[in-house]
Amino acid sequence: MIEAVIVDDEIKALQSLSWELTNFSDEIKVEASFTDPFEALTYLEKNTPDCLFLDIEMPTMDGFQFIQKLTNKNFPVVITTAYNQYAIKALKNEAIDYLLKPIDTDDLKDTIVKIRKHNAKNFTAERLERLLLNFNSNSKHKKITFNTDGKLVFLDSDEILYAESDGNYSTIFLADGHKIVLTKKLKEVNELLPADSFFRIHNSFIINLTKIKEFLKTDGYVILESNHKIPVSRQKKSDFLDML
Repeated sequence: MIEAVIVDDEIKALQSLSWELTNFSDEIKVEASFTDPFEALTYLEKNTPDCLFLDIEMPTMDGFQFIQKLTNKNFPVVITTAYNQYAIKALKNEAIDYLLKPIDTDDLKDTIVKIRKHNAKNFTAERLERLLLNFNSNSKHKKITFNTDGKLVFLDSDEILYAESDGNYSTIFLADGHKIVLTKKLKEVNELLPADSFFRIHNSFIINLTKIKEFLKTDGYVILESNHKIPVSRQKKSDFLDML
């Protein structure tokens, strides 16, 4: 299903295009339509349609100004206009196509084909990230997800030894010897980790309880399977023993 948004200050033109799209195919849905370009910009800051049909001639803000103000550009734009001289400028402004009003059904059909090809080729990172996160949240074997260095890292609990604070950053130490640096405070990292297998044993450390090899009660340290020595704070000692 192609989800479309229409922006056109002329209500009759907007209704006409909406009717054309709705009746063109069961695979196209007009998700939202706006006569006010400012309202449309606000909507598009939070929503990513499959395509945008945008009128050029609008009194408060023309279509080219609208495109420049878009902060979210992860969708193709189709310019709609009654004036053919805008065609070249439209394409230079990263529009995938333009349609002359009144819109011809065959022209619309060609435009839809272009939208499909564009979206198939440009499956954006943002959409892929959303797909992965949704899949993981619904998975029977849910993994822990960390967002770092422009990528998503999915880990099983068993792969994590402990996490250490470094001010506004945190480092995740993995069983295979690798590290992951996050731009998150340890408190935020703690919220991502399952409470049944991880414990914040110190203001600066979170450990995987399944990785403990020894607990040195007198010295106040735990030794992990990797032989890392992690301090147990006096404030956390009682709660830690209860967890064990």
